[in-house]
Amino acid sequence: MPLARTALPPTPGPGPTRERPVSLVARDLPADVSVGAHSHEWGQLTYAHNGLMRVSAENSSWIVPPQRAIWIAPHVVHAVTMMEAARLSPLRIHASRDPFRGETCRVVEVSGLLRELIAALETGEQPRDPGRAALIGELILDELARAPSRPIRVPLPRDKRLQSLCEALLAAPGDTQTLAGWAHAAGASERTLARLFERELGMSFGQWRQQVRLAHGVSLIARGMPLWQVAQQLGYASQSAFSAMFRKTFGSTPSSFFADDRAVGSRSLRN
Repeated sequence: MPLARTALPPTPGPGPTRERPVSLVARDLPADVSVGAHSHEWGQLTYAHNGLMRVSAENSSWIVPPQRAIWIAPHVVHAVTMMEAARLSPLRIHASRDPFRGETCRVVEVSGLLRELIAALETGEQPRDPGRAALIGELILDELARAPSRPIRVPLPRDKRLQSLCEALLAAPGDTQTLAGWAHAAGASERTLARLFERELGMSFGQWRQQVRLAHGVSLIARGMPLWQVAQQLGYASQSAFSAMFRKTFGSTPSSFFADDRAVGSRSLRN
């Protein structure tokens, strides 16, 4: 991914307290800006109402569309890059109310109810009635604990030669260049790069690129892009080829996968 043109500090504003365990300060961010590596004493649910973002933490990267959010545990160093313009609405959750104890990072489905609760807490940035804000926070914590996990994790390397290669593919997942083609730009032999992929990421170059493409594919489908266009953008020969790879990885077709997501959201609203 190209380096972001602008680096921003973390969002200012008050953190959560025991009396008010959930707080939120939203801001509108343009594309190609990043919130540099940082950590908090509190946990954070990184969520954007619209647009697409990339969250990096724990030597991994997640592509996060509006239907998803990612939990970052207290004291975990993370960074956020906006791939599109979006309103970033990070939920700050007091460490004593961690909804996913033992997990440093977790991608969750954002139900319709959870989305509305976040919007209610966000109204006016600082709700005038602290009692109401606390009640909304409790409802958010209850709904968040029920949210299904949707892990689409892309591991990231430490080796600088792999870092440049991986960043470039994250920016252009449809690139069809072979590992031999990347070797010259990376300043290493094809054999060396292949060995580094296995040692640092536990998979081959082809497997890692597939993970990247699927992560982007899920995000694009979630935002309503037709399957044929997703397949084309990600470098697949056909829609059926992309669907076959999707089914092999997730155990269902793209249409079934997202039908399950919609059913989860409907059940949450009914409950």
